[in-house]
Amino acid sequence: MQSNTGRGLNRWWRVAGGLSMNLALGTLYGWSVFVAPLEAQFGWKRAETSMVFTIAVIVFALSFVVAGRLQDRYGPLACSLAGGVLVSLGFYLCSFTTSLNYLFLCFGVIGGLGNGFGYATPIPVMAKWFPDKRGLAVGLAVGGYGAGSAIFGPLAQLKLIPTYGLPATFQILGAIFLVMTVAGALLLRNPPAGYRPEGWTPPVTQGVTAGREFTPGEMLRTRTFYLMWAGYALGCSAGLMVISQLVPFAKSVGVGAAALATMTLVVGAFGNASGRILSGWMSDRLGRINVLRVMIGICVAAMPALYAAGSNVVLLYAAVFVVYWCYGTQLSVNGVAASDFWGTKNAGINYGILFTAWGVAGIIGPRIGGVLYDRYHDYQAAFCAAAGLAAVALLCELGAKRPQADGAARRP
Repeated sequence: MQSNTGRGLNRWWRVAGGLSMNLALGTLYGWSVFVAPLEAQFGWKRAETSMVFTIAVIVFALSFVVAGRLQDRYGPLACSLAGGVLVSLGFYLCSFTTSLNYLFLCFGVIGGLGNGFGYATPIPVMAKWFPDKRGLAVGLAVGGYGAGSAIFGPLAQLKLIPTYGLPATFQILGAIFLVMTVAGALLLRNPPAGYRPEGWTPPVTQGVTAGREFTPGEMLRTRTFYLMWAGYALGCSAGLMVISQLVPFAKSVGVGAAALATMTLVVGAFGNASGRILSGWMSDRLGRINVLRVMIGICVAAMPALYAAGSNVVLLYAAVFVVYWCYGTQLSVNGVAASDFWGTKNAGINYGILFTAWGVAGIIGPRIGGVLYDRYHDYQAAFCAAAGLAAVALLCELGAKRPQADGAARRP
């Protein structure tokens, strides 16, 4: 195998490309900034505008699988460029919104496709360039997805919309995102065949060299996949249930408007980004599944603690940060674990299949939270249900093991 010395700086440019890409894509989490202005302008209901985000999540998760396969086959450049152009186009077209169906198409379908194609690329690219620091590199690249809403959400809410209006804001953001994503896409390239960081030797796990490549079919024949998929889906359902109810919950306990904006757009976003980056770094040292177990275990306690914090803003911010940290952890560490467990050759499609768990979570988590609130007119049941989902997710992760150790199918 080639050592390819002198490429250390080269590979960190790939991280910069992934970060630039994900900072733009992460504005999906900032959707709530546009909800109130749209409802005020067109008289739409909250249930109607919330469908925009739901459609975007579903399209994102489904297109990620297709984009992962294309990325594995044709390389990252075309996929990431397509994602960047689609996200930017979706935002620009939203400026001409006159109906819900049009918004469903522009933000939900076009924006969701852009997220799927754009997000499918950085994780496999980082996994190939950084076999020695995979968790940290993936965490840094996808950390931008968590931080994007903390940057562009306040920018849109506090500066662009009040100064230029909603249509111009969509156009300005679309132009900014086009520059950021195209620049990021041009930096996302696979390493040369046989690339290995200087001085690094592939580890040996239970007598099997960690480097075996699983096809999607082989991955689906492993018990580990189903345990990790269930843990991913239930853990993210718990996080998204609380995240989706956070704004109305804060209002119900009397948190002021300014504090509320700070909490949702800054504290939560940085908690999300911190979880992606620092938990990824910790997983390099402590192991992927171990970190997932610890963070999901913390999540079990953090959900009811968030409810108990009530109107105490300091405790509320702390609980929000922890909940978002645990949620962000799952988005980075699961991606790294997929490359560790099933190889990097088919990392795009393999993680794409695993990522469908997040798509399911994006549907059922907020839905369960809303149904429980409508029934009990209180958020305690929703937050306790989230803790229960996290507890079941923890049990799934406790049963997951490296595939070589649980009877995975072997190549002939």
